[in-house]
This record gives sequence, C-alpha cells and structure tokens, in this order.
Amino acid sequence: MDVDNIDVPDGEKVELDKVLVISDGENTTVGSPTVAGAKIMATSMGPVRGKKLIVFRYKNKTRHRKKTGFRASYTRLAVDQVVIPGE
Repeated sequence: MDVDNIDVPDGEKVELDKVLVISDGENTTVGSPTVAGAKIMATSMGPVRGKKLIVFRYKNKTRHRKKTGFRASYTRLAVDQVVIPGE
C-alpha cells in the first residue's frame, strides 16, 4: 500500500489509527468520519516515486508553450495486521 510521504525509516513499524472503512468480505463498517478503535499495523518498506505526470501549458495565438513533469513521493507500507474494534 502506498501512502503520502511520511518520515519513517525502512523496516520501522507504523500504526495508522485514522481508519475510514473496514470490510472483511461479509461485514462492512463505515466510520463517521473514522471507525472508533480501529488501527492498522504496518511495516515501512521505504520511499518510492510515483508515475510521472506531464503538465503542459499552452496559450493560444502567442506561441507560448511550457512542458513540465511531476513525480510525487510516497512511502510504501506492508500491512501486518488490521485491528477491528470489539474483537
């Protein structure tokens, strides 16, 4: 799972406590705004770069063109355990 860039070294454990939805295949729990007591335990796999996005600006009739690229930075996480409240 890739998340926005967080400052965690490789191999470090991460606890995510803002869980929006939990589904086990049969039951689905939707939080408002988050599911109370739910946590995700994960291990950091290090930083990765996203797919390159091309930004092209163009102005009509003035020969103005500008092409730039952008790659977002993410942190890759391996999910170890999902803690469901009440279990």
